[in-house]
Amino acid sequence: MVSVELGKLACQGLEGHFGGDVTAGVRKALLHYTYKLKVGRRPVAAPRFLDSDPVVHGKFELTLDRETEALLVQEAERQRTTASRLAAHAVLVYLAELDFLGVVPRGAAATTDGAPDF
Repeated sequence: MVSVELGKLACQGLEGHFGGDVTAGVRKALLHYTYKLKVGRRPVAAPRFLDSDPVVHGKFELTLDRETEALLVQEAERQRTTASRLAAHAVLVYLAELDFLGVVPRGAAATTDGAPDF
């Protein structure tokens, strides 16, 4: 089981892409991150500032397959962080990549003022 604590930015980003099923977004982000590890493409390392205690906006407990959980734990150890913090980082990396690829969040068309809500 992987515990993931996300801040407001990550939760809102996932809500934008996955609607009310934020857990599905977290799962997809973790699978995406570990896929990169499997194929030898090292994802961006977790920044050291994530070692501070973030304000938790959403907490998720996910059961993943053994290989995925083991990869997350191994990578967290390699980066000298916890699996939970690495998972939160993986979500932010996933959201950044969606943005880079031009994937438009579901609710983007409904936004009228363009002001960020975070």
